Amino acid sequence: MLLLRRLAGAARRRGLAARGLASGAPREAADAVVVGAGVVGLAVARALAMAGREVVVVEAGPSFGTGTSSRNSEVIHAGIYYPPRSLKARLCVRGKEMLYKYCAERGVAHKQLGKLIVATGAAETGKLDMLLRNANENGVNDLQLMEGSQAMELEPELRCLKALLSPSTGIVDSHSFMLSLLADAENLGTTISYNTAVIGGQVGYEGLELHICESKELQNHPVGSHVTPQLVLLPKLLINSAGLSAVPLAKQFHGLDQAFVPNPHYARGCYFTLSQTKSPFSHLIYPLPEDGGIGVHVTIDLNGQVRFGPDVEWLDGGEDPVSCFLNRFDYSVNPTRCSVFYPVVRKYFPNLKDGSLEPGYSGIRPKLSGPGQPPSDFVIQGQDIHGITGLVNLFGIESPGLTSSLSIAEHIVSRYL
Repeated sequence: MLLLRRLAGAARRRGLAARGLASGAPREAADAVVVGAGVVGLAVARALAMAGREVVVVEAGPSFGTGTSSRNSEVIHAGIYYPPRSLKARLCVRGKEMLYKYCAERGVAHKQLGKLIVATGAAETGKLDMLLRNANENGVNDLQLMEGSQAMELEPELRCLKALLSPSTGIVDSHSFMLSLLADAENLGTTISYNTAVIGGQVGYEGLELHICESKELQNHPVGSHVTPQLVLLPKLLINSAGLSAVPLAKQFHGLDQAFVPNPHYARGCYFTLSQTKSPFSHLIYPLPEDGGIGVHVTIDLNGQVRFGPDVEWLDGGEDPVSCFLNRFDYSVNPTRCSVFYPVVRKYFPNLKDGSLEPGYSGIRPKLSGPGQPPSDFVIQGQDIHGITGLVNLFGIESPGLTSSLSIAEHIVSRYL
């Protein structure tokens, strides 16, 4: 079988010995295994390879970045919103610095456009002051508080009473960034296996065991039935960077105390594109944060295309691990949702014309807090927390995950190697 030959052959090339057979599935030793080839998984694989580890990346999809990493705003965040001393705050601020430097050195397309966070009603202006204080505590010291007239001089189509200008916010070509990370990792000897699903694992007598099968084997598998692994990997270090399926995978890991595995929540966000070719804005425009997100905002891609989104639609589901492993989420965009977008966007862009919004795309956010709950932090969980040597779980890596990807990798290497 191609999957077994590829991974087993990679292990033999590294000089790692096979450790026998169990339940009919070959068992192969591995040094470091990263589950998930999203932007964070690729950044972690690259960092581990740079640190001298022999890395295998296992990805259930047919290519890299097919989940959350390719369905977001592609914004380089400044670190404004997150609670001081939180992982999100620290890793976003550090990650922003690392990302701009990496993109400049590697020729990855990006622009430091800047963004305006706007207050459109009198009751909102005080919240800008709170955001300014929060950003300062996070080490983001370049924000400028503006009167509405100043902001509207910068952006004539904008309407607001006050605004915060964030000069260090930008955009990046996320696909090119991931492609560059992948090239770095592969040049350092990393092996990547697509269409390869991790269906569970356990703490066995030889240490960590990772149960693997080809993704196609799961396609018609009955819900709730046992899936037999086709390969068992025995890694010294295992990074669960599976994004939307990180929590479901941890729930299938025998020997991990489930008290350390949070409950997942999933929020779909839809984007609508502006049909007019010329952008009405030169900066990103953000309203104040809302429940579950940071509001339906204006982003501009590197081709000048304007998008509005994402909104927040809480989803049921996630209980079936196989569906999560195969990314069977509904990514369709209901065209009628634009009826919600128009009044929200017109609060700061009153000249938005009827019929000018077209369905774009949607993404799913892997959240650890549900409707009405305060936003949760990133969870990066190693032996010091759950007690299992060599296992690192990454839970709730939503925004600012793209911005923080390099610093998340740096954090893992510095703390868990």
